[in-house]
Amino acid sequence: MIPYGRQTISEEDIQAVTAVLRSDWITQGPAIPRFEQAVATYCHVPYSVAVTSATAALHLACLALDVGPGDRVWTTPNTFVASANCALYCNATVDFVDIDPATANMGVQALARKLQDAEAKGGLPKVVIPVHFSGEPCDMVEMGRLAHRYGFRIIEDASHAIGAKYSDGVVGDCRHSDITVFSFHPVKIITTGEGGALTTRRPELARKLALLRTHGITRDTAEMTGSTHGTWYYEQVMLGFNYRMTDLQAALGISQLSRIEEFVSRRHLLASRYNAALPGLPVRWLPRSTTNRSALHLYVVYVSADRRRQVFNQLRERGFGVNVHYIPVHLQPYYRRFGFREGDFPAAEQHYHEAISLPLYPSLKESEQDQIITALREVLQ
Repeated sequence: MIPYGRQTISEEDIQAVTAVLRSDWITQGPAIPRFEQAVATYCHVPYSVAVTSATAALHLACLALDVGPGDRVWTTPNTFVASANCALYCNATVDFVDIDPATANMGVQALARKLQDAEAKGGLPKVVIPVHFSGEPCDMVEMGRLAHRYGFRIIEDASHAIGAKYSDGVVGDCRHSDITVFSFHPVKIITTGEGGALTTRRPELARKLALLRTHGITRDTAEMTGSTHGTWYYEQVMLGFNYRMTDLQAALGISQLSRIEEFVSRRHLLASRYNAALPGLPVRWLPRSTTNRSALHLYVVYVSADRRRQVFNQLRERGFGVNVHYIPVHLQPYYRRFGFREGDFPAAEQHYHEAISLPLYPSLKESEQDQIITALREVLQ
């Protein structure tokens, strides 16, 4: 089966991991800070903290911004459940903002209207989590303005979007947010096997994130109670977690990051081939911005809702691992218990009823892509 996404591993990647296996460090060693510095440098931001997954990163981001009971966190319904679950981990309340159908990202106008209503009712969010769906950047300039106007914090969920760029910056530079979160799952732009990272411009957040990922433990004497102890001594200064990346993962990440421009360029080439082949078929696809550069984690096409299941199943039967991104979070059984129901976020629901993600990854061959296009033509006849 040709999957919708997969890792692209080179001999250099294998050698990087092998070198760690032959070293003295395979868990917490020198590769992790090197990877963090590489991510920070790439994103033009002072601080990066590597963790076990983007889910862990979202959890820590909420904790670092002091999300807790009584707080409200808003995100998009068109995302993986982790973008909302992170708030529940902190005992906060979750709500959603509908998408802009033109981008499938959180709608700026929908957000502005919801904020205006919430201000009138005394229910403004503490944190908003926009998601750069498929790798296409959200309108962070306008969201940053709204954050300043209404006093909320922003966590960018860029799990799809390392390698994405604005006209004047890169996703992850945190110029319009407090924290950005990345995923390095195998189907994402680069991989560390599993893993994630956070970027920020604020030193106090970086330090808090680093503590939270390591049980809340410090060996920095400046952060201790002042007692004199031996060099073995450490103190737990907050309640944290074991969300630490390993040197094995970090070494793979360093190697992968060195090829990120190659990966994204290849995704754009393949997306352009889809774009050229699809006109004339009863499908539409998400347009790419003319001012931003998508990381193109996903290539999503839309088929009429009455045919989507048939088209999906027939493509799967032919050996093409198409997928659907995403089932709206508010329609999950767990979230329905909070009172969410069908019709609450109609744009996200319409997206779900029509969307199919076609295979897209750097090692996808043109001949394989041609097979996918031919099959799509045939099943749509």
